[in-house]
Amino acid sequence: MLTIKKIQKTFGTLPVLKGVDLHVNKGDVIAILGPSGSGKTTLLRCMNFLEKADDGIMVFDGEEFELGKIRKKDILRLRQKTAFVFQNYNLFRNKTAIENVMQGLTVARKMPKDEAHRIAMEMLTKVGMADRATHYPHQLSGGQQQRVAIARALATNPEIIYFDEPTSALDPELIGEVLNVIRKLAEEGMTMIVVTHEISFARNVANKVIFMEDGNVLESGSAEDFFTNPKEERTKTFLHTILQEREI
Repeated sequence: MLTIKKIQKTFGTLPVLKGVDLHVNKGDVIAILGPSGSGKTTLLRCMNFLEKADDGIMVFDGEEFELGKIRKKDILRLRQKTAFVFQNYNLFRNKTAIENVMQGLTVARKMPKDEAHRIAMEMLTKVGMADRATHYPHQLSGGQQQRVAIARALATNPEIIYFDEPTSALDPELIGEVLNVIRKLAEEGMTMIVVTHEISFARNVANKVIFMEDGNVLESGSAEDFFTNPKEERTKTFLHTILQEREI
C-alpha cells in the first residue's frame, strides 16, 4: 500500500532523518516509538508533506514519487488519500465541533453543505461526540477535542491516518477515551501510523512496531516480537526505562 525508501531530512546542518525505510500494508497499525529528538514526528510530517523531505522515494498505491522533487499537484493528490491527527488538536477555535469536521469537506473538496453535514454527524457519532456537535472547542475537554479531530480525519475517508502523539497533550484521565477510539478503528481495519509514548497501546493494538533513534530505524518487527524479544541492546534499555517509569 505504502513504501518509503531512504527518506532523508536535514534542518540547517542537523540531519534529522538519515535514510529511513518503512513499509505499510493495508490494515496495518504501526506504532513508532523512540526517545525525543529521534525523528519520529519529522518522519510522519514528511510522509504527509507537512515537511518536504530532502531525498527518498515514496510508493503509494503502486505510484512512485521522488520526495525531493515531488510536484505540488502530486502532493495534493496524495494528501487526499491520507489524514493527519495532531497532538494539539488544531481545531478552529471559532467553529463548532461539526463545523470543524465539515471544513475539509466543504472547502477542500467542494462538497455540498448538506452532504458534508451528514458525513460530519456520522463521524462525530462514531467517536462518541454527536451530543457535542454544536459545542465550540473551549467548551470541550482535551480528550473531546481530540475525538473531534479524529472525526475530522475520518470524514475525508482516508486510506491511511497519521497520528502524531495523539494523547501527549492530554491529562492522564482523558487518555483512555482517545485510545479507545483509535483501538476501535484498528479493529475495523483502518490503516494507521501512530507516533506514541503509550507502550500498552503499542503492545496491545499495533501489529508492527518501529523503534527510532538519532534519525534511523534501529529496530522494527511485529509487536509481539518487539516487546517479548527485542534484538538491540538500545531497544531493551529504552523499554526497561519506559516500563519502570510507568510503574512509578
